[in-house]
Amino acid sequence: MTLETLSWSSARNMCIVKTLAKLGHYPTRTTEKEAWFLSPLRSETQASLSVSLNKNLWYDYGEGKGGNIIDLILALRNCSPYDALRYLDQNDSFSFCPEGFLNEEKHISIQVQRIKTIVHPGLQEYLNFRKIPLVVARKYCKEVWYRLKGKTFFSIGLKNNAGGWELRNKYYKSSTSPKSYTYYKRSSSTLLVTEGMFDFLSLNVLEGKLIEASDYLILNSLSFIREIKFLLAKYKKVLLYLDNDSAGRKATRELLFQFNNVSDRSDSYSNFTDLNEWLQHEKRKRC
Repeated sequence: MTLETLSWSSARNMCIVKTLAKLGHYPTRTTEKEAWFLSPLRSETQASLSVSLNKNLWYDYGEGKGGNIIDLILALRNCSPYDALRYLDQNDSFSFCPEGFLNEEKHISIQVQRIKTIVHPGLQEYLNFRKIPLVVARKYCKEVWYRLKGKTFFSIGLKNNAGGWELRNKYYKSSTSPKSYTYYKRSSSTLLVTEGMFDFLSLNVLEGKLIEASDYLILNSLSFIREIKFLLAKYKKVLLYLDNDSAGRKATRELLFQFNNVSDRSDSYSNFTDLNEWLQHEKRKRC
């Protein structure tokens, strides 16, 4: 790719997480929505630079500034915007974020090519980073290979009730059409509700016996809250494990108000964004 073909809009879509990795900076922790880094702008021991995995934007809480990938290169190299663009052009192996990384709800054309048992070392490494045992992931998920804009990608895939796939790997998240929630019924009187696949996998690690004795529902998106309400009324007990962000708390309050059989379990990880972040913390604390 030459500088003439690298537009400002294309440069802004370059993946911040991959760019930082190429520069030798890796996240200290990752959730479904963000990755946290020790700031490359100064020396520190507590990660204060956050990268939104949905928006592909960064913010350094220590510096009080953030922006897109061009803003990051400007801050790192103290150069002109033109030099930042040239630097990204010369390092285009940083790769671009596929659509869906920037907005998981946006419709994109993904052609699934292959579905198999999870064996790829890169996906196993990602599971290890998220503290999910391979045997747990293989029980519920698959390794999904697919084509997007002429390129081949692979991810950990969780099938939803409409036949689509929720796709996650180290660098981005996406989904195939049709998008829906994932619901498994084994005729239990208890329903477990999590927000994403890694929350559910984390609950398997933390509460394996509870999972085996309960029905479960993975929302895959909070936009399905209204669609699943008819299911909640059928259970004697519904346990919510939603994220501790504003959207997750709002959804939890709404369901607690409408249903007497619903209980909020987010107190157990109240100091963390979600179940997986708590699991990662607990596992690393024991090492």
